[in-house]
Amino acid sequence: MGAYKYIRDFWAEKKSEIFQLLMKQRVMEWRRQPAVVRIERPTNLWRARVLGWRPKQGFILVRVRVRKGGQRKPRPRSGRKTKSLGVTGHTVRKSLQWIAEERAARKYRNCEVLNSYWVGEDGQYVYYEVILVERDNPVIKKDKVIAWITEKQHRGRVFRGLTSAGKKARGLRNKGRGAEKVRPSRRAAIKRRARKKKRARGEL
Repeated sequence: MGAYKYIRDFWAEKKSEIFQLLMKQRVMEWRRQPAVVRIERPTNLWRARVLGWRPKQGFILVRVRVRKGGQRKPRPRSGRKTKSLGVTGHTVRKSLQWIAEERAARKYRNCEVLNSYWVGEDGQYVYYEVILVERDNPVIKKDKVIAWITEKQHRGRVFRGLTSAGKKARGLRNKGRGAEKVRPSRRAAIKRRARKKKRARGEL
C-alpha cells in the first residue's frame, strides 16, 4: 500500500482509540488558537489532495473553527409570551462547512474558495480546513488545471453557493424526479410558481 492509502484508512477509522486520542490532543491545541488560522500543511493530506490542494505557490490552507448549533438571539427586554420570545430555534439554512468557507473567504479577500473538508470537532466547536486559491498569482494563472478559478465569473463563488458544500446545502445533489423545485434555485422556483398562479387567474 502507498502512503496515501494508509492515511485514508487512518481517517476512516474515527472510532479507533489512536484516532480519538490524537484528536483530543489536537482539539485542545486548536481551541486556544484564533477562529481562523493559516496553516502550512494539511492535517488530512489525502483528503486535501483529492479536493485539489497542491504544494505550490497560490494555494493557501486555512483552519476555521465554527460553533455548533443554531443561531443565538438576544432575549427581548420587554414582556413576551413564551411562544413569541424568538430566542431559540433560529437556523441559517446553511451547513457549518459552508459557514466556515465564507469566513475564510472574508478573511482572505484576494482568494477564492476551492473546497474544504472536516478535520475535527468537540462538544462545542467543529473544525474545517479550507483550500483557498490566489486569483492574481502568476503561477495559478499559468496552471491549466486550476486557472479557471481566476476567471471573473467565479468571483465570490462561495457566497453564491457554488462550492461543493454550498451545492449540497442548496439541495443540488438531487437530480430528476422530486428535484424540480431545486433548479436553478429555490427562489426561481418560487417565482415560477407565482407566475403560474397569476397566469391561471388571468392577471398576466
